[in-house]
Amino acid sequence: MRWWSDCTANWREKWSKVRSERNKARDEAKQLRSKLDSALKDANVYKREKQDLELQNEQLKKEIEKIHLLLLKHAGQFDSQIFEALGEDPLRDFTFSQNRDSPIKNCELQNGLGTDCDSTATSLLELDKDACIEEYILQGAVPRHIDYKDADRKNNDDSLTNGFDCKSERLSRKEDYDEEYIIQKLSMLQLRIEEATKTLQVEREEKMMLHRNIERLTGECQEAKEKCEELRQARQDAVRELLALQDQHQEEVQLIRADLQDEANSREGMDRRINDLRAELERLQTENAAEWGKRERLETEKLSLERENKKLRGELRDVHERLERKGRPLTNSDAELRQLQQELMDKNKEISELKHSQNKLKKMVQDKITELAHTVRRAEQYETEVKKLRNRVEELKRDLAVAEDELDTASNNIRKLQRTNDELQEQVDNFQVQLQHLHTRLRNCSSSSLFSHRGTRLTEDGSDEELNEY
Repeated sequence: MRWWSDCTANWREKWSKVRSERNKARDEAKQLRSKLDSALKDANVYKREKQDLELQNEQLKKEIEKIHLLLLKHAGQFDSQIFEALGEDPLRDFTFSQNRDSPIKNCELQNGLGTDCDSTATSLLELDKDACIEEYILQGAVPRHIDYKDADRKNNDDSLTNGFDCKSERLSRKEDYDEEYIIQKLSMLQLRIEEATKTLQVEREEKMMLHRNIERLTGECQEAKEKCEELRQARQDAVRELLALQDQHQEEVQLIRADLQDEANSREGMDRRINDLRAELERLQTENAAEWGKRERLETEKLSLERENKKLRGELRDVHERLERKGRPLTNSDAELRQLQQELMDKNKEISELKHSQNKLKKMVQDKITELAHTVRRAEQYETEVKKLRNRVEELKRDLAVAEDELDTASNNIRKLQRTNDELQEQVDNFQVQLQHLHTRLRNCSSSSLFSHRGTRLTEDGSDEELNEY
């Protein structure tokens, strides 16, 4: 019984460990689920911010295209150095905010309004546009330290400078232009450019913050993957331990069943032995009854023989008395006496044989009585052992039912853990897919910005070639 209690104690201890590990895994799964929810919310926020940035980038591309169109319209007023410098413009990679107005838009509005005015107003607006572009170049859009590489380009530049000299003479003739208006316009453009640079700096910082957040999210996703792997490993260890416990439990159940089978076989043997003992007891009881009947019969015969012996002794005494009285001759009396003595000796022998047989029967009866008492005691012992075995079988059946219930609960808990782990794995996979979409969108955005940058450079090269031909 002690080994069974030790086995159940070890089994309960192992199940308590498995239950504690399961609770820990469940808590970690809840924490990971909360982290995944927060990460998904952050990813949605970043997605919205990214869409806003994409819209702002598209607006910026449109504004840059308008700037290049304006520059192409006024290409006769600048030399080839300006267009080469516009290819290296640092403001091209920046994004303007949605609520701010660009100076080029103001110039376009002024250009649209100037179509309805007279020729003097159109000349003033042309001068205003020229001043806007010159202010844009003076604020740092075009560097002045470009080296000339080709001799042909120098010749073309000389021709263009001659054209610019003519135009400057033509512009100097227009003395009615309001210089204060130009100064105010230049200051406004300066303020707008400063605001645009500030917004560009802020948006660049926001972009860096977004990249940091994406890196942090990727790190958290990696940690979630590692924790998921740890949970999977712990689940596999728990499953292996559970399988080992199930195997051990099955072995114990098989041992218990073998013990029960042995006990059932021993009980059947005991029942057969008890039945044999009962049959033998009944046989001994019948033999005892027969012996008692024989003993009573022998006692009755003994009593009858004793009565006959007494009667013969009385007759013998009577004969002796008669012989003494009659005084018969000795021959007849001796013969009769010998005959009577012979009969008496035969009777005595029979009586001694009967006594000897009676003593033997008494001994046999005493032995049978003691043997019967022993068999009765053995039968009682066997009955008590059978009762104990039946109680033990009932206890083993109850323990087996409890063990099967606990095994069912453990298997149900393992199925629940497996389902929760599968759900967590699906969430992690979805999160990975979202991160991959974010990375692909960022790559597409960067590639589109590079393509737009190259397109603007190609347009500038084309404008340079047209100017050279001109």
